[in-house]
Amino acid sequence: MLNFTPFARPYFRHRLDQIASWEGKIEEVQRAQLDSLLVNGRNTLWGAARGLDRATDYETFLRQVPRPQSYEEIRPWVMKMVEGSPDILWPGVTRNFAQSSGTSDGKSKYIPITTDAFESLHYRGASDAVALYLAHHPDSKIFGGKAFILGGSFANELKLPPEVRVGDLSANLIDNIHPMVNAVRVPSKEVALMADWDEKLPALVDAAIGEDITNISGVPSWFLTVLRAIIAKAGVKTIHEVWPNLEVFFHGGISMAPYWSQYAPITDPARMNYWENYNASEGFFAAQNSPDSPAMRLLLDCGVFYEFMPLDQIDADQPETVPAWGVEKGKVYALVITACNGLWRYQLGDTVRIEQTDPLLITIAGRTKAFINAFGEELMVHNAEAALKKVCEAMDCAVTDYTAAPVYTTSGAKGRHEWVIEFSRRPESVEAFADALDRALQEENSDYQAKRAHSIFLDRLSIVEARPGLFDRWLAMTGKRGGQRKVPRLSNSRSIIDSLISLNSTL
Repeated sequence: MLNFTPFARPYFRHRLDQIASWEGKIEEVQRAQLDSLLVNGRNTLWGAARGLDRATDYETFLRQVPRPQSYEEIRPWVMKMVEGSPDILWPGVTRNFAQSSGTSDGKSKYIPITTDAFESLHYRGASDAVALYLAHHPDSKIFGGKAFILGGSFANELKLPPEVRVGDLSANLIDNIHPMVNAVRVPSKEVALMADWDEKLPALVDAAIGEDITNISGVPSWFLTVLRAIIAKAGVKTIHEVWPNLEVFFHGGISMAPYWSQYAPITDPARMNYWENYNASEGFFAAQNSPDSPAMRLLLDCGVFYEFMPLDQIDADQPETVPAWGVEKGKVYALVITACNGLWRYQLGDTVRIEQTDPLLITIAGRTKAFINAFGEELMVHNAEAALKKVCEAMDCAVTDYTAAPVYTTSGAKGRHEWVIEFSRRPESVEAFADALDRALQEENSDYQAKRAHSIFLDRLSIVEARPGLFDRWLAMTGKRGGQRKVPRLSNSRSIIDSLISLNSTL
């Protein structure tokens, strides 16, 4: 196949110039985004109800929409969109919706994917990730072969009007991708959108094993399963023996930290690059800025206006937020977005750490609800990921999946954290692993360390070793297997961990 990378570079170089022009102009660029969003919002039923015709800038927008919105609050509006009503949260009729994980009421979320969102929020973000990657890899031949894009499927749980599609974000993106892209992408739409993963996995292997793959895109956990299946069928040790021109994995959705040790044996580090993206059902928000750092550059002109909520404001009745030009380096915030998919001052549920303010670089810290704070320890996902990585490296083992929750204090015992961990490579002693993980968590989180001091308030964590395939089976049983679906990592509630432990006892 002809290497088209040299012909594509001028387009991506032009985009890089635009991205570079944001430096020193974050407020100007973001205010322009909000202006455009408000113009569209005035022509919606939601905008009319909120008086968006009186919102002419950021300050007046806050007066008309004084409090960030949860999904539960906008669900009735979204369901009108699903039913086919026009001009609800965004002008026109919306035909596509990304099904995301459930909310506190147990129902799935349906995130609108408007026509504007396809182009500005999603496809442009993916293109920007490629642009930033090419900027640091002048010898890349990424367009000299094909892209392997791993996606999910559409849902069948709703009675939908004609032409309305609900499913994984990746399924929607693949289904609506430009026909020219299909010529340089595998697998076919038919295979990519298969719902049954028992049938889909071998079909993916057959579709990709004979192709010249230069880049792969998807969630680390699911791609690991696919790559191992391809390696096994080919009878080789590394994926580069199957695809000698593979050079980069564009990954996102979950942290790569627990998976580094599992990708290392099946890839050639001299040939393999990893490029992290912050892409969610609600939008493609950031892409890795440099191979020297995991920090991602926030994409400022892709149809999103960003606000940042200090963590101490999350449960406030009238939480304060700061715009992109007001953030502080090193601080962790909950992300709030206003975007061209009709989400207005929407609480995304993610927390990010500001690594640099101009250019605006972030790392993902975790979820606003994905943490354990049952004893004042405030254990965040990024603490857990860092501790697991440290222990796995020291003990030469590997974790496939995990979740953790508190065991609350009783009259006869102190509280502790309980972990369910599925190992792909077991440590010699799970109890020694638990000791090491407990120490590593104390090193990563001073609040956890304070509560663990002398075991006065909190006992050492305990581990339930998961049987092979537990998390995969649980995801399948809960209808969340494949695509962008993922296991909740930390929770103050025991509902998830108890269901996993119960299932584990039956395997």
